[in-house]
Amino acid sequence: MAKDRFHNAVRTALEKENWVITADPYQLSVGEVDFEIDLAAELIAAERAGEKIAVEIKSFISRSLVSDFHTALGQCINYQFALNEVDGQRNLYLAIPETIYQSFFQRRFVRSVIDKTQINLLIYEQTQEVIRQWL
Repeated sequence: MAKDRFHNAVRTALEKENWVITADPYQLSVGEVDFEIDLAAELIAAERAGEKIAVEIKSFISRSLVSDFHTALGQCINYQFALNEVDGQRNLYLAIPETIYQSFFQRRFVRSVIDKTQINLLIYEQTQEVIRQWL
């Protein structure tokens, strides 16, 4: 599977915050269905040691932000179910660019879907390779 355009920027941003990347990509299987989440990481900082995450990275650069949103939403829902079955201690995050969060993700409908599906967001800035927010 091809890596997202900003895959390396998000990986670097996580590493800057002391996350150790444990899988790139993170592969899992549930009931004869295979999944591939972009990254898995563990935090080694003392106050949050042992915290585990999986990160699905999206660029939102196609012609249709709505189509990109449908794809990301479907993947996150499926990945969350899969993680609950085989790795329930790992929290899933959808990584999106800061510019997309500040524009498209502020629309009432999009905010409502994110709230109702309880998808965690990781907001990144791709040029500086930093994480701006964890939501």
